[in-house]
Amino acid sequence: MAEKPTEKILEFINELKDRFYFPRIHPRLAGPLNILVGGAALTVICYNLFFVYVRPYEYGIKVVRVGIERGVQKQVYDAGLTFVLPFGLQQMYLLPKGIQVLELTNSPQTAAKEARKDRAAHIQTSDGFFVDVDVSMLYHIKDPYLVFTTIGPGNLFEDNGIIPKAEPALKETLGKLTTEEFYNSPLRVKKAEEAKDRLNSELNRKGIEVDQVLVRYFIYSPEIQKNIEEKKLQDQMVFTNQSAARAAREEAELKKIVQEGVVIAAVELEKGKAYVTRKIAEKDLYVRRKKAEADLLVKLAEAERVHLKNEALKGVGSERMVGLKMAEAYKGLDVIILPSDGPDGVNPLNLNNTLQLFDVRKGGAK
Repeated sequence: MAEKPTEKILEFINELKDRFYFPRIHPRLAGPLNILVGGAALTVICYNLFFVYVRPYEYGIKVVRVGIERGVQKQVYDAGLTFVLPFGLQQMYLLPKGIQVLELTNSPQTAAKEARKDRAAHIQTSDGFFVDVDVSMLYHIKDPYLVFTTIGPGNLFEDNGIIPKAEPALKETLGKLTTEEFYNSPLRVKKAEEAKDRLNSELNRKGIEVDQVLVRYFIYSPEIQKNIEEKKLQDQMVFTNQSAARAAREEAELKKIVQEGVVIAAVELEKGKAYVTRKIAEKDLYVRRKKAEADLLVKLAEAERVHLKNEALKGVGSERMVGLKMAEAYKGLDVIILPSDGPDGVNPLNLNNTLQLFDVRKGGAK
């Protein structure tokens, strides 16, 4: 609420009189100087009585107590000077505009200096243990008119607004975690988000919106803390042994796969060699078969040639061809003495007798 500093104004006027009123001044100048000082003082008084300055980081809510439109005005005033009737006829209340911080902690020295501080949230886990949780809540006034009319002016948005709702919301959400689950950061953040949603469901209708719920630290009693740490170490050892066993199994499996791969590669290589040998043998067999077929064709052709030649020699004119060959044999003879008469006589001029002599033509053939 903006207060009227009446006492300060009076002190200011007296200070002006003491500072600017000179008894030794010429009487002709004393009157104007007193008027100037009085005018300045009157201006300051009017400024403080009739105007209120709303700073850039504040909202202004005006309350009218006299007149037709009495009550809380719906208009929200931003930064600047606002005319307000004095003496309680009208009054301007100021609410913060920026992000506000509520620190729930048992160690105030760790909290932000300008933040509102309250004790840490005392939460019972789902398995029956208690834990003190340091939480930072960031929020802002979303609707100052709604905050003013549902909660009230001044700092009531803290005292009657977010503070009474903060710890119950945290107990509702974080209390669902077990002792060990508090160490699970993703799960803890998820429950903090649920707490923010729960707070917004209750505070949004009052003009307040929660931006973040941040769990900064939590602590159990020393004995429980020690038991948790020991159990965590045991769990980590179990996980380590399980990981080592799994790694050994995976390494053995890898060696088995490598060995199987080597055997399969050797088998496939031998199959490839056998395939190559088989194909070479098939090629050689094919070549030999084709050569044999070719040789057979050549020999058959030779035999056919001889056959055809023999057939040709048995045909018409073969006797004459033989005679001509025999005649050629006679070319090398200079003198031969043979009987020319009688049945065995040789008359070289008688070709028929010569053919019959060599049994080329049967007797009597022409």
